[in-house]
Amino acid sequence: MSHSLKDTAARLGLKHRDMMKRMREKGLTDQYNLPTNPELTKLYLVTRENKFYSDTKGWRFTRTTRVTDAGINWLADKLGIERPMPPAQQDPRDVA
Repeated sequence: MSHSLKDTAARLGLKHRDMMKRMREKGLTDQYNLPTNPELTKLYLVTRENKFYSDTKGWRFTRTTRVTDAGINWLADKLGIERPMPPAQQDPRDVA
């Protein structure tokens, strides 16, 4: 499953424009918010291509960057964002 940049930013506690700016500064994305090196980041950042028909310009193609489930933690690490661990819960199978 992949998540939009806006959804990923919310999960990391950032505004999406701030996260995109940080990603550009780190060299993860280019000026169009597409991965700069798709071959190295294909497990974390994927590109989705969409097409639509415009009456004036014909078929148009757009690409958007999406973040995979594994990419959320990877991106937090690359951007230097500390994510708190969830609280420990006792295993219900423990006896005694």
